[in-house]
Amino acid sequence: MTEHHTSDLFAPVKLGALALANRIVMAPLTRSRMGDDGVPHALHAQYYAQRASAGLIISEATNISPQGRGYALTPGIWTDAQVAGWKLVTDAVHAAGGKIVCQLWHVGRFSHASLQPDGAAPVAPSAIQAEGSTYTESGMQPVSMPRALETQEIAGIVAQYVHAAESALRAGFDGVEVHSANSYLLDQFLRDSTNRRTDAYGGCIENRARLTLEVTEAVVNVWGATRVGIRLSPVTPDAGNTPVDSNVLATYGYLIEQLNRYGLAYLHFVEGATATSRDVPDGVDLDALRARFDGPYIGNNHYDLPLALARRAAGKVDAVAFGRPFIANPDLVARLRHGAALAIAPREAYYGGGAAGYTDWPTATFLNPIPSN
Repeated sequence: MTEHHTSDLFAPVKLGALALANRIVMAPLTRSRMGDDGVPHALHAQYYAQRASAGLIISEATNISPQGRGYALTPGIWTDAQVAGWKLVTDAVHAAGGKIVCQLWHVGRFSHASLQPDGAAPVAPSAIQAEGSTYTESGMQPVSMPRALETQEIAGIVAQYVHAAESALRAGFDGVEVHSANSYLLDQFLRDSTNRRTDAYGGCIENRARLTLEVTEAVVNVWGATRVGIRLSPVTPDAGNTPVDSNVLATYGYLIEQLNRYGLAYLHFVEGATATSRDVPDGVDLDALRARFDGPYIGNNHYDLPLALARRAAGKVDAVAFGRPFIANPDLVARLRHGAALAIAPREAYYGGGAAGYTDWPTATFLNPIPSN
């Protein structure tokens, strides 16, 4: 299958200041294998290093603060111990020749009071409860009713992102990704389905986009724009079965045009509904929307190699983020390049547990690999 090798999908590329060995990105994958303290350790370093042949690894979503937590057994990036744990990971990835950025995460309303400091209600733009349940120390629990953030509290949210970005810098990451997707806090502010505010952070599109832009600018001030990416998901309903914005193209189009002012490393788009389908609502053209971004673009969601090759050949993507295929295929780049079969991870291996289903996946043996052009 020589078309695998004529495509520049496997050639080096620069996204901002990030010099990548290829255009295959490891998407953020929550694996729920941390302790309650959110501290990575040697097992996590091994897991990420095994996948360092990806041009870029985007870390699993990483809580920026105790308030940002929405799921048990997920990592953090606000304490010294967490920084030291992530330094094990970044050192291992770099030793294996890879690049890794930290995805900065605040879940907003999609949390349970037991996961919050002092059992408080989760925070959100408005007191609108999400649907569904989340994983707590006591098992699955319906998400709690959130409270609306007071206007004067929002500067503190931005400060949480700044502290996390500074912590990621100390942990040795190559950059950070602002998680403004998947119906978590920043996306909750963007969508008029979850934002009913009447202050400077609600109402018109400009106001609803304000927090994402303030966070992005604050993180850029820590890292420099060419080491900051952002993830958006204009039409995904999850987490929380969240309705899309009433005018997707206008809202996200405005946001993207404002993001162009910063010269970010990349825009990372969930194309369709996260982990579900690539379908989009009538009247929404995600390619037209992403074309409004001036910088490099990473496409994500239900990609296989033929789709990645086709969209790269058509100039629709600069890089492609694969998620679930990386779970069972630590050598995914080589398997794609040589046309080898992909292993499939059972769903029960996705979340929780230890090394089993996490670091015990074998690499493929290429008896007769096709030479690269």
